[in-house]
Amino acid sequence: MQDLRRADLRQLEDVLKEAEETTRADYVGNSPEHDHATALQLFLDRIPINNSIPGIRNAPVVELKTGDSVKDAIELLYTKNAFGAPITDVSDRFPYIGFLDFATLVLWSLEKCVPIDGHGETGSLMSLLGKNPEIGNTKIGELAKSFLWNPFFAVHLEDTLFHVLLLLSKHRVQVAPIVDQSHLRVIGFVTQTAVIQLLLRSDGLAWFDSIVEKPLAEFRFENESVSCVYGDESIAEALRILFKSRIGAIAVVDRQNRRLIGCVRNSDVYLLMENDKIFHDRKTRTVEEFIHIETENLDHVPTIERDMGALLSAGVLELRNKYLPRMDSPVTNKKTDTLKQAMKNLAGTKSDFSFQVDDLQRPQGILTSRDIILQFAPPSMNSNIDGGGFFESALERAGCQIKGGNLVCDH
Repeated sequence: MQDLRRADLRQLEDVLKEAEETTRADYVGNSPEHDHATALQLFLDRIPINNSIPGIRNAPVVELKTGDSVKDAIELLYTKNAFGAPITDVSDRFPYIGFLDFATLVLWSLEKCVPIDGHGETGSLMSLLGKNPEIGNTKIGELAKSFLWNPFFAVHLEDTLFHVLLLLSKHRVQVAPIVDQSHLRVIGFVTQTAVIQLLLRSDGLAWFDSIVEKPLAEFRFENESVSCVYGDESIAEALRILFKSRIGAIAVVDRQNRRLIGCVRNSDVYLLMENDKIFHDRKTRTVEEFIHIETENLDHVPTIERDMGALLSAGVLELRNKYLPRMDSPVTNKKTDTLKQAMKNLAGTKSDFSFQVDDLQRPQGILTSRDIILQFAPPSMNSNIDGGGFFESALERAGCQIKGGNLVCDH
């Protein structure tokens, strides 16, 4: 496996080097002083998914059916160590109709379930769902009415990084599923973190530097505020705020000075299944205790396995993600940092968000991978650059066009 990953890394480096060298050569001949859009086209449209995302075919994909129950879906994802799965409807020729992640299922269930007794629940999450059959037996298909599904927008192996960038910037999706067109099956996923790592390969190109060299304070991001919970509040309260925030992470702060001491993320929710005692004590145990529970997520193998961890997003993205920082060591940036520094910070830590803090380490906002990707989006989508002819031609190839500031697809 290690030899295979080294081969994947060498292949990725070759693809990016060729794209970068060709881009630089063409860029010089294309009047870079007034044609940054051409440079963007030349680079992004020369990085095919098939050769730039290692390990796409390394693992099978877990799928959920519309007729599956919430309880069975949670157990399946946990058992298969999958952070989420596409939702299928076998009545359609193209079976995929949505995407649902483990954390959303669990957090929604906790919001809806009635406590077993007046002092809290005994047993496990599964036993709670068993004693609340109206929740545990809810069909996955019914959750669409609660807007818990993520949309399903597929990419194909022959598509380029630009196509993925367009999807992730326009739509609120965690990942872009890769579909094998010959069999109409999902064979893997492209993550937002992988896209940011590939974008960083553009470092040094004028079009890229013109975007990323500015400080974060000059950007307008989607999330100007950050959801917080005090360290002395309960785990249950933190989970409630996490579910309502819909961002995927909340800050844990000290009540006295509001200093950032940790975070709780969607990726940490699996611990409720991993440890029944945590689940049982979630209403009495503090969130500060919770963020110190996870102590095994250390730099266990400082090799290619960790360096390429975020890119090795084959068939199933792991629920127990060993590449993420610990809950008590959240990723941070200051508003004086440049966007490039923030991108490198996220890529280096394999995180999909960073808290913006002041000099006293008090959270001022949250920067997500989506916020970063939006800065490279086509015109009329919160972009800081003029895409010009590149985006017009690329959208035309995709059967889309810009009308009245909106993206309109012809199919």
